[in-house]
Amino acid sequence: MNINNTIQKERPIFPFTAIVGQEEMKLALLLNVIDPKIGGVMVMGDRGTGKSTTVRALVDLLPEISVVANDPFNSDPYDFDLMSEEVRNMIKKGQDLLISTMKIPMIDLPLGATEDRVCGTIDIEKALTEGIKAFEPGLLAKANRGILYVDEVNLLDDHLVDVLLDAAASGWNTVEREGISISHPSRFILIGSGNPEEGELRPQLLDRFGMHVNVSTVKEPNLRVKIVEQRSNFDKDPIQFRDIYKSSQENLSQQIKDARTKLSEVEIDYELRIKISQICAELNIDGLRGDIVTNRAAKALTAFKNSQKVTPKEIFTVIPLCLRHRLRKDPLESIDSGLLVQEKFSEVFGYSSQQGQK
Repeated sequence: MNINNTIQKERPIFPFTAIVGQEEMKLALLLNVIDPKIGGVMVMGDRGTGKSTTVRALVDLLPEISVVANDPFNSDPYDFDLMSEEVRNMIKKGQDLLISTMKIPMIDLPLGATEDRVCGTIDIEKALTEGIKAFEPGLLAKANRGILYVDEVNLLDDHLVDVLLDAAASGWNTVEREGISISHPSRFILIGSGNPEEGELRPQLLDRFGMHVNVSTVKEPNLRVKIVEQRSNFDKDPIQFRDIYKSSQENLSQQIKDARTKLSEVEIDYELRIKISQICAELNIDGLRGDIVTNRAAKALTAFKNSQKVTPKEIFTVIPLCLRHRLRKDPLESIDSGLLVQEKFSEVFGYSSQQGQK
């Protein structure tokens, strides 16, 4: 795996494969990297449970992508749908594109960010005087084809969360001002994290996240000691610590790359799809997002396991992550731990949790 040594020296990243516990969170993040159309992850949990550390560690595993050089939108030189208007015009005119590679970007959204900072701004004066669409790209432009991470997303203004979710769902960001409209591709994996003590997102916004993960403080003393030791060893000598996990990091990175390639070949039987929809219907889940995301996540997990056909075991693993946050109708209710979903799964599939753990 090609690693930028300069960045590593400036700010070493804790290795993803060195993270102890939090298997649900790690799985949800990996599945979204394999299939970004799952729709992102909302990670809620106690302070100091490694939410931010795990998300930042994910970046290390991501493959490089081809981009049009000097393009502020990370345009894909081979996919018309992922190109900015400027790049499309260059192709139409028969101009050659200068192509370079870069790591899949990860953009942090600051808590106090304004809508202009997120979406970008139009220079009206320049547009009127020079007759050109002068656009200053925002964070949604930089996040195109990458990851947009929002820490404390539950403290973000609801309107801004709505803007992020709209862009994530449609894959486009549109800025309109004084009759001038500019659109650009903005396909990214949206990852939000927060502490439930500081408030939950409204159910309507929560539903827009593909998966939801509950992260709790580890209670097992031996595991807590191991986590503390890992962190201490990393802080003492980050470079040496990373070298220990270099092989496992490279293996996991290759596994992700292979799964992304294999994803289109994975099949899920009609009978299994019917049962997924039956669960969603009997749990009284609004809309069809739950059905769609569960199907996608099960296929992504199957590809990750290097298999070609989805089995009930994969569905059992992912369905609580895809549905638990869609059960809540009242904003004052707490989010189900996943037991309700698993009980309904067992009832419909005739499949027990013991079978799922084998």
